[in-house]
Amino acid sequence: MENLRLRTWAAGLSILLAALFIAPNFIDTSKFAWWPARKLNYGLDIQGGIHLVMGVDVESVLVTTVTRQETVLAGEFEKQGIKIKGFNTANAKSGAFDVLVENAEQAKLVEGVILKSYTGALQVVSTSAEKVEIRYYDAYLLDQKQNTIRQAIETIRNRIDEFGVAEPQITQQGADRILIQLPGLADAEKAKQLINTTAKLDFMLVSYDKSPDEVRKMIADAEAAGGYSMATLKYTEYVKRINDDLKGKLPADTLVYFEKGSNAKTMEAGSTPFLLSTKTDLGGDSLDNAGVSFDQYGTPEVTLRFNPAGAIKFGDLTEKNINRQMAVVLDKVVKTAPNINSKIPNGQAVITLGRSGDQQQMMDEAKLISTALRAGALPATLEQLEERRVGPSLGADALHKARLGAIIGALIIMIFMVMYYKGMGVITAITLILNIVSVFAILGSLGATLTLPGIAGMALTVGFAVDANVLINERIREELAKGSGIRAAIQDGYAHAMSAIIDSNVTTAATALVLLYFGTGPVRGFAVTLLTGIATTVFANVFVSKVITDTLVYRFNFKNISV
Repeated sequence: MENLRLRTWAAGLSILLAALFIAPNFIDTSKFAWWPARKLNYGLDIQGGIHLVMGVDVESVLVTTVTRQETVLAGEFEKQGIKIKGFNTANAKSGAFDVLVENAEQAKLVEGVILKSYTGALQVVSTSAEKVEIRYYDAYLLDQKQNTIRQAIETIRNRIDEFGVAEPQITQQGADRILIQLPGLADAEKAKQLINTTAKLDFMLVSYDKSPDEVRKMIADAEAAGGYSMATLKYTEYVKRINDDLKGKLPADTLVYFEKGSNAKTMEAGSTPFLLSTKTDLGGDSLDNAGVSFDQYGTPEVTLRFNPAGAIKFGDLTEKNINRQMAVVLDKVVKTAPNINSKIPNGQAVITLGRSGDQQQMMDEAKLISTALRAGALPATLEQLEERRVGPSLGADALHKARLGAIIGALIIMIFMVMYYKGMGVITAITLILNIVSVFAILGSLGATLTLPGIAGMALTVGFAVDANVLINERIREELAKGSGIRAAIQDGYAHAMSAIIDSNVTTAATALVLLYFGTGPVRGFAVTLLTGIATTVFANVFVSKVITDTLVYRFNFKNISV
């Protein structure tokens, strides 16, 4: 009985949580600060929107990479007294170029520089008295192309997130294309203009004129006076509002930007304010590149390289501000704020990440920061290859038919279960409704996007949920036929059916995991719904079903639950 009491409380609490999380999909809960606010989003195939396929001009990036490499090599050759005639970039699109030399001796010196300083990036294809043929390694070129795609996706996502589109789908398609799906968006021209907008990157000094506690208090007072918060406004609107409200209270030539917490999923969930000076005049147009390297201990770090004009600015700035923090700001978001330890005169800097934590996590963080820095501008020209506009009427019609089909199907199943299994059929019908509610609650709490394949996943959930109850009910029938009492029949029925239920759910989950890992877009949505349905089936149609039957038998002393 004690065990039943605990299981009853667990089931009741779970049902209450499901009701709390599903409620925002049907009623306005915004006036209750403690109530979960997330709800299901509808995908492109349901609510309509825009489908774009953009081609990325990767070849131009390779040409730019070769051009920059030649500039670096020319300076290196000059330092070492190696005289060259120039460069031939006719094959720059394939990542190859020639260094034109005066004689074989100079060619050997050029080859020596490449082999010594550019191992892993450049290879010498051939050497003669006229030229040295140089080519990037295929692995390096592939990494450069992938970086270009990732940078473009990161920049596009920054733009789209600001546009307020819920759950946009932005994924790589093939070697040089990006698929963009914007549910609920009807203005294609505005979307395309937004996608091609250049992000703004700034390097700003952290001001110590106000302590962090003072800044936080000023922000809290301004929010309270204005009746707004980061959760109620778009980030850029919030930043503008907070800086307008604090004008005259903050020191001259300073403003407040925010850094998202390392463990926070959204800015409003956890952010750190920084008081920043606006006098640095050092932006993303001064940055040539950002990448990931390793220090002498093998720890990942982020490397920055400025162009010549930016290098001079950066050297002067770091010399005058040793032991101060410099914030790297992308679209008014502080990405990182490292400390300046010494003057950096060569236009190259390193952002260290420390040596604590998991190596892979640090590598992921370094890649994220370097990608964010490079995302200050689109890394390559985007060409629109395909555009489709999906009307909401098509999605609404599909949603209506899918909902109607799901309701009719579920009703037919429940009627059949009640007619065939009597009392246990009623329990099955109740737990089936709870199962569907739980699926919606979990997906809603995750802020997931519901697509037509996702609805198909829910229909499949109903199927294998009922299958679990059929196994249980048939097992109970078998035990009753042997002459067992109702209590023993229920105990043995659930126990004997569990192995088959677990086997079927594990195999289904394995398939769903494969789809989740290798699939994209709607396929992943189907997999997520399927995995969620497996979890809710075990909870509702097995656990809660057992709690209900035990309660009827043990608490209310039902002698005969018809099966």
